[in-house]
Amino acid sequence: MSDRVFSRGSTPFSNRDALSDHYTPRELVGRDEELAQYKEYLEPAVWGEDPNNIFLYGKTGVGKTAATKYLVSALEEDVAEYDDTHVESIHVNCDGLSTSYRVAVAIVNAIRDPHDRISESGYSTSEVYDMMWRELDQIAEGTPPTQTPIVLLVLDEVDHTEVGEDSILYQLSRAEENENLHQTRIGVIGISNDLTFSDQLSPKVNSSLCQKKIFFETYDADELRAVLQQRAEVAFKDGALEQGVIPLCAAYGRKQSGDAREALDLLRAAGDIARNDDRETVTEADVETGQSRVERENIIEGIRSLHEHSRYTLYALATLAAEEETPVRTRPIHERYEVICDLAAVDGLTLRRVRDFLRELEMLGAVHIDEQNQGQVGGQYIQVELAHPVDVMVTALDDTIEALGTHESVTGYV
Repeated sequence: MSDRVFSRGSTPFSNRDALSDHYTPRELVGRDEELAQYKEYLEPAVWGEDPNNIFLYGKTGVGKTAATKYLVSALEEDVAEYDDTHVESIHVNCDGLSTSYRVAVAIVNAIRDPHDRISESGYSTSEVYDMMWRELDQIAEGTPPTQTPIVLLVLDEVDHTEVGEDSILYQLSRAEENENLHQTRIGVIGISNDLTFSDQLSPKVNSSLCQKKIFFETYDADELRAVLQQRAEVAFKDGALEQGVIPLCAAYGRKQSGDAREALDLLRAAGDIARNDDRETVTEADVETGQSRVERENIIEGIRSLHEHSRYTLYALATLAAEEETPVRTRPIHERYEVICDLAAVDGLTLRRVRDFLRELEMLGAVHIDEQNQGQVGGQYIQVELAHPVDVMVTALDDTIEALGTHESVTGYV
């Protein structure tokens, strides 16, 4: 029999899943003020009273979803001790759900059993809404008549959906008043990365929601260290982390605007590197290597989401880099970009637009731009080069290259 392809060796982990997004710790650190305010806003549900509509605002990775999972789970568990109130939560991620119709479908399917879910087509908006109201009210049918059924509807990334006066936010906030719900009481918990989302709501929707707002500030370095230390105590074996690992991960997370998710991803990546090397100890060097890998993955993901002409511009620069023609000025990039556009059978855009695309790529971290000023003789111009190796760029552009064809200069990288 041949040797195994996969086998277990040494590992620094005791519970790697404790570093993932779906893990909810027994306590949340670094969010004391926000949790106290959040708990106060959830308090009416404990008494079987109409729940507040609560909206959480803050950048990605500052603990909004984690705080919601933690407190809502605790609320459901604690209220179960009372015989006159029942609290149940429904979680829907609105990323990709740009219409109220699609959000309503998602709510119906979140309540129903997997074999009984509905598709996103074939129904009118009113039919989907009617199904949603019925499903929400039927939750009450599973509770004793002495209990007040309360549903907390958590809409994560709620800023992805529409906000007009006919939106689902308005419909949900008026459900009881409009007699759409007869037994179940609902409260909406909206989670938004867009700090201006509330300003986008119409006065009518804002007035109807009467939302309680909680703003989550970014973590500072000390708070990030506390978050990482708490998770590390569950995720890793005793003594598995060198002393400088957590401070270094926290420093990188702070650099990413206090994003705890980024810091936790980096800590997990460092642990993976140690395990792949058959080691039980995670070093600072593992963190540095992990950071390079995370940056690379983020760059690749960012490039794949760019407008097609931005990708054509990057493809053009990658071919020049493969020919060792970089750093290069804008005009040769534009000339090669037009070659790429010919492959795509589309009309190329102007030199000025290509400069705009290059600035966009610089903000993404995909290219470096060096401003040159040669005075009256040479004038002002920019020189551009890739910020990462050609093979990384080719990987990020794989869909584009597959669709257009491989330029001869990057054949060896595909």
